[in-house]
Amino acid sequence: MTIARLIDLAEVVRANTPNTDFDRIECAFRFADEHHGKQVRASGDPYISHPLAVAGILAQKRLDGASLATALLHDTVEDTNATLKEVQDRFGEEVASLVDGVTKLSKLELRSDQSKQAENFRKLVISMSRDIRVLLVKLADRLHNMRTLSYIGKPEKRQRIAHETMEIYAPLAGRVGLQDWRDELADLAFAELHPEARRSVIARLNYLRDHGQNLVEHVLTDLKALLRKEGVDAEIVGREKLPHSIWEKMKKKNVPFEQITDIMAFRVVVDDVAKCYQALGHIHGAYPAILGRFKDYISVPKSNGYRSLHTTVMGPGNLRIEVQIRTREMHEIAEYGVAAHWYYKEAGSREATDGQQFSWVRGLVDILDQTASSEEFLEHTRMEMYQDQVFCFTPKGELISLPQGATPVDFAYAVHSDIGDTCVGAKVNGKLLPLRSVLQNGDQVEITTSKTRSPSPEWLRFVVTGKAQARIRRAMRLQQREQYIQLGREIVRNLFAANSTDLKERALGPALDHFGYRDVNDLYAAVGEGLHSERELGACLFVPAQSSDEKVVSLLPARRHRQEKKQPVAIRGLIPGLALHFARCCHPLPGDPIVGIVTTGKGVTIHTADCASLESFHHTPERWLDVSWDPDAATANTARLRVIVENQPASLPTFPPASRRITATSPICASPTGRKTSWRCKSTSR
Repeated sequence: MTIARLIDLAEVVRANTPNTDFDRIECAFRFADEHHGKQVRASGDPYISHPLAVAGILAQKRLDGASLATALLHDTVEDTNATLKEVQDRFGEEVASLVDGVTKLSKLELRSDQSKQAENFRKLVISMSRDIRVLLVKLADRLHNMRTLSYIGKPEKRQRIAHETMEIYAPLAGRVGLQDWRDELADLAFAELHPEARRSVIARLNYLRDHGQNLVEHVLTDLKALLRKEGVDAEIVGREKLPHSIWEKMKKKNVPFEQITDIMAFRVVVDDVAKCYQALGHIHGAYPAILGRFKDYISVPKSNGYRSLHTTVMGPGNLRIEVQIRTREMHEIAEYGVAAHWYYKEAGSREATDGQQFSWVRGLVDILDQTASSEEFLEHTRMEMYQDQVFCFTPKGELISLPQGATPVDFAYAVHSDIGDTCVGAKVNGKLLPLRSVLQNGDQVEITTSKTRSPSPEWLRFVVTGKAQARIRRAMRLQQREQYIQLGREIVRNLFAANSTDLKERALGPALDHFGYRDVNDLYAAVGEGLHSERELGACLFVPAQSSDEKVVSLLPARRHRQEKKQPVAIRGLIPGLALHFARCCHPLPGDPIVGIVTTGKGVTIHTADCASLESFHHTPERWLDVSWDPDAATANTARLRVIVENQPASLPTFPPASRRITATSPICASPTGRKTSWRCKSTSR
């Protein structure tokens, strides 16, 4: 039902939430109507029709008066000359805060549409962590925009909005228990993104109905008769699954439409929990149950508070049907999601939620705290929202909800970030298993920790939760920063030595002021990362203001002087891809003479002293760095070996297959004998 007039909105509000103060809602409508003025939508309708429709969508979910006022005002600050202060003065702090949370960062200049989307989503998460109603208004706004998407003229814009809806807003609606919104958002996006596929599914559904295979009424009659005979008072409704849901199942199972048998779903609503299990027993007694298709969300609710029994049986006519069994209270939560919280709060009768429905929002905020950019946050959040769940237990019996495919490392981070950071092992159901093992429903997991352990970059290969990925990457950034600081300190110390003086951090004041750093470690990190060269630093600290040519001349003798006085920088704590990494052009091995080249954004690249690519750095001597192998460091290196053998029987099989590249553990010798080595081999007959 689309609300097109204020009087229609008033009827819905009074029918669903009679205690709501409608005067404030009417005042918000007048304010929005005045400020939107003659603005029109792409459909040609007056713009005020949009906020009115959004308020109507929320009113049907029995949202409170502040949410409905926010729906009417949500575009005024963004699209008109109204200010947030005006909204606050007229409607109070609560409504102003909600409007601010929904308002997009339209004036923010960012690098790309992806960055803008990510930054908007970041702000939305921060706002909804303070008040979940921000998300509900935003979802209603998106739902009405999707219902009118066809009026947008540019196909690329429709595609972008549909992608965003499918990837972000539909999963968010499911997270807050608004399953009907989720289904409609996904189906509307599906219609835009894959119109041919949707038309094909609809055509096949129509064909089934036209040929007498619409068995919904027949199944309803059988189920009602069965439960009535057993003395179970129940309300039963049935429906076909939406085209998007059928299409997703076809893709997931990689089967054609004809092999999708459970396209019908039936809902059984009873009075109490005991009757849920009683009805389940009677249904399983009458129809064969499909193994592996029973889920008990009553004893183990979903993270959004959803509770119900799900089972799939072979119904009348050997048709596979899905049955959901729940109480009336569970049905209220399933229908209204977190929106029910405000209805019950306003009514003062009961609390529909216990806070668990909002725990996933706190999880998103935890991810936000660990990520370096909005784009990274959006990536981790998509991971968090898209996956089915498994339920595992701590040794004390605490339930931990995780995405499907989660590992003990994901479990450890779900318990507490510090436990994840220091995780060294895990027992699953009392058995010691590798950290990359996939957890199953009902597993009991015990994590072993060590204070000396830190997250391993290898964990990124198998963790699936956004929180785990964000925390591991944060640890890698901190470790990378420490390496940059250590490397930058060595570079600065050598620069001071080249100018016949000892490094004193207070002498770095001019450089801190010049480059705009408040802390000396920030300067070291920037130098180690290659953001500032020795030439720039030397010109700032030792060379008076003069032409750029004179600066180069004055530093070159200093560099020759430094070659005699300084000690080379040892390579310690190598982590490939961080502050120090090996050049792929020459593959330096322990024992080879090496040099380092400071590379912007990567730290130092290690080359062999005779590498041909060093010629390209001949005119930038300030980027050269003397380095040496750390004899105490255990490193893994890649070597290349060309082997020429005589073409005789059994000679080639003694070597690994051609073009295979395997890591060789140092120390390594030039000869393939006497050490365990690996090869990249090229064989040539002669």
